[in-house]
Amino acid sequence: MDEREERCEFIHVHDDIVKKVNQEIPPEEELYDLADFFRVFGDSTRIKILYLLLCSEMCVCDIAQLLNMGQSAISHQLRTLKQMNLVNVRRDGKTVFYSLADGHIASILSQGMDHIKEEH
Repeated sequence: MDEREERCEFIHVHDDIVKKVNQEIPPEEELYDLADFFRVFGDSTRIKILYLLLCSEMCVCDIAQLLNMGQSAISHQLRTLKQMNLVNVRRDGKTVFYSLADGHIASILSQGMDHIKEEH
């Protein structure tokens, strides 16, 4: 694709489109929050953890075993996922279990994987 394909050949603003989109676009703060939300998905370890939790509620020990990683590294990633409200925490005696926060997270993972599989 050359540069001409990425730009208009002459400047002409479509005022009706600009006005419509300007009314519908979320506030700047919400867009920053959305960018932060998707940034969390940019780490392969966090994606692996989310996929494990898509399969089952798990404790840190289970996740560490499955990913062949240390518990402290897993705990660090779970803390980030919890801060972004992507996982829930449940204590059962001395064990802490993690699960996906809601169906939205499962849907995002599924749609992302569908998109990747379409590319291959």
